Amino acid sequence: MLKYAADLRSLAFLGFATCLLFIQWNSETFHPLLWLCSMFFAVTVAVIAHNHNHVPMWKSEFLNRLTDYWITLFYGFPTFAWIPTHNKNHHKFNNKPGDYTITYRFSEDNNLWTLLSYPSISSYYQQIPIAEYLKKCWQKDRGKFWFAISQYVVLAAMILTALILDWKKAVLYILLPHQAALFTVLVFNYLQHVHADETSPTNHSRNFTSPILNFLLFNNGYHTVHHDNANLHWSKWKDAHDKIAHTISSRLIEKSFWGYLFRTYILGAFVDKYKSQSLRLERLQSERSSTDSASAPSMPQTVSAV
Repeated sequence: MLKYAADLRSLAFLGFATCLLFIQWNSETFHPLLWLCSMFFAVTVAVIAHNHNHVPMWKSEFLNRLTDYWITLFYGFPTFAWIPTHNKNHHKFNNKPGDYTITYRFSEDNNLWTLLSYPSISSYYQQIPIAEYLKKCWQKDRGKFWFAISQYVVLAAMILTALILDWKKAVLYILLPHQAALFTVLVFNYLQHVHADETSPTNHSRNFTSPILNFLLFNNGYHTVHHDNANLHWSKWKDAHDKIAHTISSRLIEKSFWGYLFRTYILGAFVDKYKSQSLRLERLQSERSSTDSASAPSMPQTVSAV
């Protein structure tokens, strides 16, 4: 019933997230290690939500809808929202003007402040395409509208029930993992596009090639090929990346995710050579220089007397 056997891993991770909630909820003792695991698996659910919206896991539409609800409960936001904000917007504009998740809306910098503030800013602006999508569905496809609304209802029912039963456990084991998922997936988007060149055919995204990272996050580090073919299943991204890696700037291929964070946002705050260098700004500067050169008045030639 699965389209790709690789999604057995996706189902396993969803299962781990679910089991961790039940185990912690029914325990009278707070287990820090289990809680950290639940935070991690919440982040993997966010990545699964992204992948499932591009290439639904099942051949059965009924099973895909059940999976939408399952993901919604552990992601912390209705999965339909990826359609207007990501599939139909981000992939169309890819960090160009018009992209609601644009990384340089208020600043061309790439530092710890812009990184940490980006999720809140991006979330705020993404409410616009979500509202427009719901309005359009109401006008043209009531089935899609009510399916989207039902995701809000199921999620709200889970959270409210949990808060009534035990608000402390609800905060620890449901709301905080939700926030970790929502915050982190937006951080990923920022890191994958900030200071890349959105107009370039191959340098529009940053890639992280760590095998461990890509196993745990379903090849999410290979971002260039994902934008090149949004309908390509995540299990095929590494092979696709390997074929075009030589065409991507070495500045946009990072072996270590954590190494990039430490170098750029910690060392870069104190040492200039570690500061993030923007391919986008370099392109804009080059374009301005070319324009200035072309528009500069030519000097009159002096004719010497013989």
